[in-house]
Amino acid sequence: MEYIRITDISDPLFRQVHNLLSEVFPPEEVLEFSLWQEPLADPGIRVFAAVHQGEVVGTTEYRYYPDWNVAMTDFTIIGREGLGIGRFLARNRLNDLKSLAADNGGKELFGMFAEIYDPYRVADFTFGGVKPMDPFVRREVLSHLGYERLDFPYVHPSWQGDGEAVTGLDLCFMPGQEGLETVEASLVADFLTRYYSVLGDKPEAWHSMVDQLRQRDTLRLLPL
Repeated sequence: MEYIRITDISDPLFRQVHNLLSEVFPPEEVLEFSLWQEPLADPGIRVFAAVHQGEVVGTTEYRYYPDWNVAMTDFTIIGREGLGIGRFLARNRLNDLKSLAADNGGKELFGMFAEIYDPYRVADFTFGGVKPMDPFVRREVLSHLGYERLDFPYVHPSWQGDGEAVTGLDLCFMPGQEGLETVEASLVADFLTRYYSVLGDKPEAWHSMVDQLRQRDTLRLLPL
């Protein structure tokens, strides 16, 4: 299996990646195909495909923020069972991020954010019918990887750019070192502000959430 970076929508592999996105995630979670040109060309956004025998069988997108020494996993998609795709993507992603942190002044990665659906609140998504993408399975996998839930009610703006609030998710964080119990609320607020700066139309619920974060000192890390 190959771990191949995609930097242009003209890359034939990206059509397969976008098809996977559209099959697995609900429409409000998927950026329209033509709007991917700028993100793919951004050196800070890293989109990789797991390619098996010429076919994209999995994909992940993530980004590294050198000023905070943190990362964000935008998505991880497993398109086929029985190939070890999840482990392959997670291992290669972490190795890549460790290398980026090391190049950033010899640092060790402080941690990584990720959004995850709460299957107890969101029960009607099939996620393409691929069992490894089931929210119950994904949540347990993230827990095994070391992710924990940040203790605040989370909403995010729809990627359709319609200003709607998307609920039913938790924002999680995987500490780079064992034993971390809290994360500075200002880091989370600053991260979310930059992360969603590409969306001009954001719901009032999102603005209110960020304002409340800025009034807090720390956020607890809780088990998934």
